[in-house]
Amino acid sequence: MAGFDAEELTARLEAEFEGDDAEFRVVARQARDLADAGIVADDRGQPLTVESIVRNLADAPSESTVADRWNWWLSALETAYGGYREFEVRAFPEGE
Repeated sequence: MAGFDAEELTARLEAEFEGDDAEFRVVARQARDLADAGIVADDRGQPLTVESIVRNLADAPSESTVADRWNWWLSALETAYGGYREFEVRAFPEGE
């Protein structure tokens, strides 16, 4: 999707949330895939943006990792619209 920048998202995630580089990269990659799929724009009437992701992840429980925050938000989207499970983070390399 034009206008979505995974590198910008990675930097924003690092600035806003606890985690390690591998986790930030995996979340950003999943977000890029979600943006490319266009389903957020179809379901919510607005394209996926770095700002909207950060804002929504900030609403997750404060003790959550960035991957847990991402999955928490996707769970809400899955409940509301369906079709979001494939974009969940299931694993990422730790200690890179």
